Amino acid sequence: MRRVAPQPGEAPGRRLLLVNPNADPAVDELVRAAARRVLGPGDCARVIHPEGAPCAIESAADRAIAEPLALALLAAEPGYDAYVLACFDDIALAPARRLGLGPVVGAVEASLALARTLSDRILVLTTVAAAVPGIEALVGRYGGGAGCAVEAARIGVAEAARRGPETAARLRDALEGALGRSGAGVVILGSAGLGGWAEQAAAFAGVPVIDPIEAAVRLGLAAAATRAPAPAG
Repeated sequence: MRRVAPQPGEAPGRRLLLVNPNADPAVDELVRAAARRVLGPGDCARVIHPEGAPCAIESAADRAIAEPLALALLAAEPGYDAYVLACFDDIALAPARRLGLGPVVGAVEASLALARTLSDRILVLTTVAAAVPGIEALVGRYGGGAGCAVEAARIGVAEAARRGPETAARLRDALEGALGRSGAGVVILGSAGLGGWAEQAAAFAGVPVIDPIEAAVRLGLAAAATRAPAPAG
């Protein structure tokens, strides 16, 4: 498989493809900004989303539409050093790995791995209440166990992504309440729509706050650096 060549003016670093499975351009921008915060010199990331996907994935029906579209989009983009599914879910993750494109990283897996190095009591704060059961199942699958609480701020993904002053205040109240109930030593923001809020949230929460897309990009970069080299010729 041929590696995607650098664009004119790009240094020959690691090239990542980040797939946002919803079609909200505001979430694309949050994902792009998260990648910029962690890319190294010469590294680059391209962010794309599938046409026809829901603007927010907040139900099983949304997921059923988004997953095959995200998988088809990934299959059409060979040659990157690593791939990141930029959502707090495992949408298309297992079938994407079976495509043999290279490392494929999910945000839940990556952020939980990082959180467990910081505390054995973890809080995942997501957006909508409908997402909580699915996230609880994912957390259990990836070894979060009884030490991980999942709560919702009861704010839509699109509203969270645009984050006006009123929404920011509601998010802060939700986080403070959830921390008080859980006693967590680390927080994971359980939605790509909450991107860019981690530093501000950590400042008033008093515990580390993990942006899941940043965590996934970091793991993608590490995976890209450790994968087997392509055959010569």
